[in-house]
Amino acid sequence: MSNITKTAMITVCGRPNVGKSSLTNALVGEKIAIVSNKPQTTRNRIYGVVNRGDTQFVLLDTPGLHKPRSRLGDYMVKVVRESLTDVECAVLLVEPIAHVGEPEKILLERIREEKLPCILCINKIDTVAKKDELLAVIAAYSEVYPDFAAIVPISARKGDGLEELMGLLAGYAQEGPQLFPDGMTTDQADSQVCAETVREKMLLCLDKEIPHGTAVEVTRFSERESGIIDLDVTIYCEKASHKGIIIGKNGEMIKRISSLARRDIEKFMGTKVYMETWVKVKENWRDNVNFIRSQGYNEN
Repeated sequence: MSNITKTAMITVCGRPNVGKSSLTNALVGEKIAIVSNKPQTTRNRIYGVVNRGDTQFVLLDTPGLHKPRSRLGDYMVKVVRESLTDVECAVLLVEPIAHVGEPEKILLERIREEKLPCILCINKIDTVAKKDELLAVIAAYSEVYPDFAAIVPISARKGDGLEELMGLLAGYAQEGPQLFPDGMTTDQADSQVCAETVREKMLLCLDKEIPHGTAVEVTRFSERESGIIDLDVTIYCEKASHKGIIIGKNGEMIKRISSLARRDIEKFMGTKVYMETWVKVKENWRDNVNFIRSQGYNEN
């Protein structure tokens, strides 16, 4: 029986590739958001749910704030801005660099407008050789925004500083009912997690721009009486030449992507998965508003 009496809605924001999804996954305790060393991996807002004691924390993992170059990019930036309303606290995640860039300044201005408490999290401290470097980062951000509620150096990858961060976030919890049932760690449907896992493996296996020009749709998700799951997956790309690269010589690349994805999906679902994958060309889909909406990137 759950004893949740308080909730805390927390937005995790920052520029692309600072480790927002890695932090969300680390706090939730399982992989709910895909991660990649390529920027703009997350396209939608993802809720991660953590129950601790009498508090349910709902973490909003957002796309990285960037200059949009397509209608999909416009949507991603809109998601970031709207995610800073109706929450208890914002966590601004940054890298250990003693320079406050334009994305950070825009986010801080938005946080100021919303009168939100903001915790500055300096991620990737395991890459910092000297403490003086960290002090320079703290000084640079404090000069631009002196109103941080707290500044916490962390390593999402190694887990350093996460307990301190959760302790601080607990201070923003409000009395209220449990929003998500016990055992639920994300608001994403299982089919969406599967599609995102395939996209993550494309980001891992393919170079440069090609993965950002792809969308993944699960067209069939069915469970047998034995518990085995059958998946039909369609990968959309923007050019015929990209389709050839995704499939690879003798189908080797698509086999590799599918095999890696299936392994992670089986771990997430806790059962055996049979997956068939197709690749289709849909030119300029990132600027096709109807297609973007059909993929779940709803603007309202």
